[in-house]
Amino acid sequence: MFDRSKSDVAETSGVSVILILTDGTELKGRLAVPGGRGLADILNGTMQFVEFEEYAGARTFLAKHAIAQIRLATPSRGQGLPRMRDTDGFDPYAILGLPLGARFEDVRDRYASAELPDEVKRYLEDVARRINAAFSALEEPHQQARQNPVQRLAPVYSSPAR
Repeated sequence: MFDRSKSDVAETSGVSVILILTDGTELKGRLAVPGGRGLADILNGTMQFVEFEEYAGARTFLAKHAIAQIRLATPSRGQGLPRMRDTDGFDPYAILGLPLGARFEDVRDRYASAELPDEVKRYLEDVARRINAAFSALEEPHQQARQNPVQRLAPVYSSPAR
């Protein structure tokens, strides 16, 4: 049901582009593209904004209707964007309750002994109860039909014997 090998934080990469806005402004940087999706998916999707980070600036959100043209670009050396891989405060050490730079053996031991928070456990128990109740509700008529013998009905009409 849960895959511990996967993080709930979507991996985001950046596509280097040169944007020309409708007012003529030219911006150079990267558009954020979630893992498994392409630039066309982002631009043709239902979202009104795209996440953009200039090479020398901060991360911003641009309205799609303000973009007049997009050209793919190759960034110069040293223009990499470490923030595009920023996972918005995702700190694996803090999540596991370990000090920064803990030994891998400690990480592995803590991972093996990690428990779900109580509210998550209660939620999962409630979901399991609802699933079991739904199955019971659907199973009951099926079980009754199997247990009741088929009753033969008398014919509605009969012809006189000859």
